[in-house]
Amino acid sequence: MQTHLTRIRISWPAGHLTATLDDTPTTRALAGTLPLTSTACTWGEEVYFDTGVSVSRETDARQVVEPGTVAFWTDGDALALPYGPTPISQGDECRLASPCNILGTLDADPRILATVRDGDPVRVELAND
Repeated sequence: MQTHLTRIRISWPAGHLTATLDDTPTTRALAGTLPLTSTACTWGEEVYFDTGVSVSRETDARQVVEPGTVAFWTDGDALALPYGPTPISQGDECRLASPCNILGTLDADPRILATVRDGDPVRVELAND
């Protein structure tokens, strides 16, 4: 069975990047609402923002992820984009606030997320290949 991948583009005033998302129930729910605009929040070396999408936690949800993981924080209806340690990390790990649904990965160096400022407008849309 071939899995369907979804590509999204995330933009903010200082930059943008694309991400490739796996075919999960959360990805499908999110893709159905795009494009969306939101307001960025930062938490350590993580950017997150409300999506207005409410889904339940999936069975493979994880709290510690690799930098550049696209995660969905079910407790906050938010996309979470970690690129380094958060205030609750142990060492250099990316530890999210609570277990999150794993959607996919960013297509480029996640450190570009360091240019996102708290309060920046963020736009998420389907990426045109």
